[in-house]
Amino acid sequence: MPTPPGPPTRFRLGLVQMRCTPDPDANLAAAVAHVREAAAAGAAVVCLPELFRHAYFCQREDPALFDLAEPVPGPTTDALARVARETGAVVVGSVFERRAAGVYHNTAVVLDADGRLAGRYRKMHIPDDPLYYEKFYFTPGDLGFVAVDTQVGRLGTLICWDQWYPEAARLTALAGADVLFYPTAIGWHPREKATHGARQLAAWQTIQRAHAIANGVYVAAVNRVGHEGPPDGGLEFWGSSFVADPFGEVVAEAAPDREAVLLAECDRAHLEDVRRNWPFLRDRRVDAYGAITRRLLDE
Repeated sequence: MPTPPGPPTRFRLGLVQMRCTPDPDANLAAAVAHVREAAAAGAAVVCLPELFRHAYFCQREDPALFDLAEPVPGPTTDALARVARETGAVVVGSVFERRAAGVYHNTAVVLDADGRLAGRYRKMHIPDDPLYYEKFYFTPGDLGFVAVDTQVGRLGTLICWDQWYPEAARLTALAGADVLFYPTAIGWHPREKATHGARQLAAWQTIQRAHAIANGVYVAAVNRVGHEGPPDGGLEFWGSSFVADPFGEVVAEAAPDREAVLLAECDRAHLEDVRRNWPFLRDRRVDAYGAITRRLLDE
């Protein structure tokens, strides 16, 4: 009996950088159309931004907004499963998950190319900053840091604020992920942009490029774009979705101010070569890292 073929050595990523409106159905329709566009351009995996089905509702604390949440599987995953089957592409989506009354998660889902729900990840690091009041809405994840087996290989999903934590990237890479996807909703407070904007954007990209280097993986950050909220405030999402290769080189990058379907090639032979020459995983001192589970080394 012939051996089933393994995952491809080379495959193409598609990153959907999109605007999100107050109309959830319009956002879903736009996302599905963008997945089709990416797949038609050869993408084997397509990733959507964080909470793409809604305008970014965490800018205020409002109990009525829990009505936006849905189960997994549910309407959004059903729609993504259909377009995955239609296009033969793996789809990484983001859902405001209703787990039970009073328990809601910010969840990334992976739909395999046959439409099967291959896995999910619940956001572990939950921010609470001005206009990012996520602790009001989301229970911290309890599934750990996972990698999901798909038609194109093993993929890792993390979400937005997780971007800043090397522990999250490391553990997901140790689970076997070749690519770390970061569905994202990040931007500027408009009044801060002139003073701090360039440094904030540079720090955001730098930390994720460092995850690619330290773990020898591809990193794909997929942001939304556009202004949401009142004209004299709100948030200006800075787009700039990008892919970094295992050497940390940015191999594809979108503009900060417009929608895009960004494409990038992944090559496992390149990943293998980088890891052979920079064997960071080999040289880890796993016997010496126990203190990492403590808040501070102040005793």
